[in-house]
Amino acid sequence: MSAAIADRIKNVVLVHGGFVDGSGWLDVYRGLKQQGFTVSVVQNPTTSLPDDVRVTRITLAQQDGPVILVGHSYGGAVITEAGNDPSVMALVYIAAFAPDAGESVATLIADPAPGAPVPPILPPQDGFLFLENSKFAASFAADVDPELAGFMADSQVPWSVEALQGRITRPAWKSKPSWYLIATDDRMIPPPAQRAMSGRAGSTVREVRASHSVYVSQPDSVVNLIAEAAKSAPVGSAV
Repeated sequence: MSAAIADRIKNVVLVHGGFVDGSGWLDVYRGLKQQGFTVSVVQNPTTSLPDDVRVTRITLAQQDGPVILVGHSYGGAVITEAGNDPSVMALVYIAAFAPDAGESVATLIADPAPGAPVPPILPPQDGFLFLENSKFAASFAADVDPELAGFMADSQVPWSVEALQGRITRPAWKSKPSWYLIATDDRMIPPPAQRAMSGRAGSTVREVRASHSVYVSQPDSVVNLIAEAAKSAPVGSAV
């Protein structure tokens, strides 16, 4: 990364989605660091959307300048709300939900298109959701090394129903530029839904043949898109 880019937007904040934690960003983190970015990884409690937004804002407050805010999956809902922070210059969605005002992840997945894959989400347990272990790899991480995909399945983070149902108040993508990486083999968020959300957000879109875990299986594609956003986002775009 050139010195000019580093002087403009050098800070990247990564926000994970449901069922996983921030450790999945490791190779993306390494790639960004190699390009000279300062990188922070949010560890969402995934207990509610407001809780996750608060934790993300704590991380944003620790940055020393403009930020590129990145979210995967449910993390897209988090950055859609938290991205209104004035430090955020651009949003980057990685196979992520990008809800509009009044929408939640729950409303976005309520009526799947005919023939669309249905994520193997088990009935709530004490208010928390899990994916069926035996179907985790095929749905969430089909192109991830089988041993790692198995570990991801066995180390699932409980995802609160409250988080799933958290509604957006003011979508940051309506006032800030966004980039979106569509995973064309995604079996958690159907690619047509990703295209629809990125289209209405006016995102700069890139597509890659990958599973929902594209940030794990193809970190270079994610790093390249974040670097593109850091280079292209106007520093004065925050409101």
